[in-house]
Amino acid sequence: MPRHILDVGQCIPDHAAIRRLIEGQFDAAVEQTHEIADTLARLRQAKFDLVLINRKLDLDYSEGLEILEAIKADPQLAETPVMLVTNYPEHEQAAIEAGAVQGFGKDSLRSPQTRERLAKYCS
Repeated sequence: MPRHILDVGQCIPDHAAIRRLIEGQFDAAVEQTHEIADTLARLRQAKFDLVLINRKLDLDYSEGLEILEAIKADPQLAETPVMLVTNYPEHEQAAIEAGAVQGFGKDSLRSPQTRERLAKYCS
């Protein structure tokens, strides 16, 4: 049974690259949402094995960390693994402190480390 991954706030090219990586490497299907309301609604409708959140949402450039915090504050969703997609270590650290697992940056999308991190949730 394929894993379900939710990709939040990516622009079209970045979402396509993430989707191509995950669906090409793992038995997983990637869906996309764009903001906090549609993300929380979708997470309440179906179980996801991993949520990937862009540091800055493409739709309105709001903070992805706000979505992470909303997920972790909701008892129904809090156990869902979340990764922040960012190239900045200080933002990655803030996400981990807020309850995320170690994520990756778009610059390292094709690295073996990124595939290892994703494999824990996508395999």
